[in-house]
Amino acid sequence: MSCPYSRRKLLLQGLGAAAAFHGLPVPRRLLAEEAAKVSPPPIEVEDRSAKAPAAPVAIARAADFDVKKLAEVLSSLFDKVGGIEKLVRGKTVTVKLNTTGNGRQRLRGRPAERTYQTHPNMVEALCGILHRSGAKRVHLVESLYEQKTPEEVYASQGWNVQRILEASGHTVTFEDTRNLGRFKDYVKLAVPWGGYVFPAYHLNRRYAETDVLVSVAKLKNHVTAGVTGAVKNLFGIAPTALYGNDAPNERTTENRGSILHDGSRAVPGGVTKERYMGWDQFPRGAGSYYRVPRVTADLLGVRPVDLAIVEGIETCVGGEGPWCPNVRPIAPGVVLAGRNAVTVDAIATAVMGYDPLAGVAQKPWYGDNHLALLARAGVGTNDPARIEVAGLSLKEALHEFEPGHEGWVRKRLAG
Repeated sequence: MSCPYSRRKLLLQGLGAAAAFHGLPVPRRLLAEEAAKVSPPPIEVEDRSAKAPAAPVAIARAADFDVKKLAEVLSSLFDKVGGIEKLVRGKTVTVKLNTTGNGRQRLRGRPAERTYQTHPNMVEALCGILHRSGAKRVHLVESLYEQKTPEEVYASQGWNVQRILEASGHTVTFEDTRNLGRFKDYVKLAVPWGGYVFPAYHLNRRYAETDVLVSVAKLKNHVTAGVTGAVKNLFGIAPTALYGNDAPNERTTENRGSILHDGSRAVPGGVTKERYMGWDQFPRGAGSYYRVPRVTADLLGVRPVDLAIVEGIETCVGGEGPWCPNVRPIAPGVVLAGRNAVTVDAIATAVMGYDPLAGVAQKPWYGDNHLALLARAGVGTNDPARIEVAGLSLKEALHEFEPGHEGWVRKRLAG
């Protein structure tokens, strides 16, 4: 009997399996090369990018994480994009944090909040502003990987939870949305354009039972999606109890690798099945370069962001956390904000020295460009030329993550 797999494919699958076992990313260069040879499922969404909204984005300089200074920076950014009082007064506000991984793990000697996670002082400053702007209730949410309360997890990382509570006037609650949490069932939300991977997603009800959703993200790379920002931050709203490696499991501490990343496992019974089943043509892990951006786009579709904040005061380059090879600290010294997560991330990508309009498998994207997918669906434009930038100009804010790369700003300056 002939073997249906090439030696190269078996090698790549073996590398992927070993990386998954040790909690490491699949070797990026090899898989990206292999993925480029295989066509992913077709995109059947009508192209509405020409008419996609172009909401303004504000950029400010920030040198450190002093709470008072952060509050001033955020207030200034919000004022430049129309203010937030009308958005939040008398409302329930849910804030999706970016606290991926184990926050007790340091990155080249530096703490998580200064390299790859949301800084607690940013949370404190934001909660104070939301409280003063009249928010009725604020829920700080994330999908965690421990059998502890969020307060216990964050306190173990050095967060001063009490100060955050006091800043909010004690209107804040912390919630782990990796499972049902305090709710009795999940909510099923359909993707408006039919879905790039799944036509609907089942989420913790907190994302539906809220008036306003805020995404607070880091300005950093991602080994699968290319860049992390306010949009990619929403990948974490898919509950691991339903989309994790051991789903269904309400006590899971697993990640979403096998279902949402590479599609090697189907969703459990009762969860909406995906549209296409052709992902097994990729070596294990290679399909992630297309699946992850498409799932990311879908998740913003089912739960749009009302306020996007991307912090790049101190962050990391080369990946999204210390588990990524060659990742290192970097300090762009900027913060961005806006009402449309796609336009914010488009400008953030340009600030990083990349081109948010770059095509499939073109830097910084290893496969699909999730911002282009969202522009195609009409959610927001990824064309910086159409986006009004307030505060710092793109030229002033530019901090190249890969010096010498000809990104959007360099191209414009050269022109």
